[in-house]
Amino acid sequence: MSVVFDKESTRVAFGNALARMADEDDTIMYVAADTLKSVGGTKMKQKYPDRALNIGIAEQNMALMGAGMAASGAKVFIATYATFASMRICEQIRTFICYPNLDVKIVAGLSGLSGGQEGVTHQGIEDVGVLRSIPNLVIVEPADAASTEVITEAITKYKGPVYMRIGRNASPTVFDDTYKFEIGKANPLIDKGNDAAIFTTGAAVKRALDAEKILSLEGYKVKVIEMPCVKPLDEEAVIAAAKETGLVFTTEDHNIIGGLGSAVSEVLAEKCPTKVERIGIRDRFTESADHEELLDKYCLLPRDIANCVIAGIKNK
Repeated sequence: MSVVFDKESTRVAFGNALARMADEDDTIMYVAADTLKSVGGTKMKQKYPDRALNIGIAEQNMALMGAGMAASGAKVFIATYATFASMRICEQIRTFICYPNLDVKIVAGLSGLSGGQEGVTHQGIEDVGVLRSIPNLVIVEPADAASTEVITEAITKYKGPVYMRIGRNASPTVFDDTYKFEIGKANPLIDKGNDAAIFTTGAAVKRALDAEKILSLEGYKVKVIEMPCVKPLDEEAVIAAAKETGLVFTTEDHNIIGGLGSAVSEVLAEKCPTKVERIGIRDRFTESADHEELLDKYCLLPRDIANCVIAGIKNK
């Protein structure tokens, strides 16, 4: 793959990768619940109209259609917004996709606060917490367009249920086409020292990196580790960072309950007791605004992340 990215939407990058993979695999199908355009299906529909279906606002039917296609040998992507992909079709994901371990990829648009101006009904800030306890389900979250392309290719080749969170508008570039991804593996980004470790995922990655720049300028030496795969979690990476630093932070575009922070805390509580502070949306509903503005206000302003880390280091 040779792609140059500036600032691009993860949903566009997903659509590009999906159409490219469909060129190579004629078993790939795409089913959307009146979200074909808004969750990256336009190119697939243009190239393969018989393999890209828009069934209307009927998410539960979409999930069951996807399960049926997969049971018949297809590799199926079903697409809707994260709030509906986690809550409205939760039973279908559990019983008809994950229980039989079918090859269905659930693509969740408008994840986190990327629903922006659509408001609370379309801001998917609980979805990882809702779905993380379902067996057989892999949960991934790209940080930008480049990583979305790579992760989409990887989950297409993986046989089994996957839930992928993507956003809406063009997002800041973090990676390039040399990005590497493996299901269940962490991606170390910065290792300047052992004052603290910051685990991060999705839209929070760029902001964690910006926070590290502030910390570095002020004399603090930390690790920043991307967790593009929230489930299965790279437990070895979590435990190693905790042992080296004795202080762990998590940052995510999600409610602090149930997401990456909870997953990291569960591992450390059982296997390596360490102080953990979760940075994210603090168990509340938010307002309607631009995605970046919402991230600034509710959880992920880089200066606020840095201040939180500094306070933790001083009380270490």
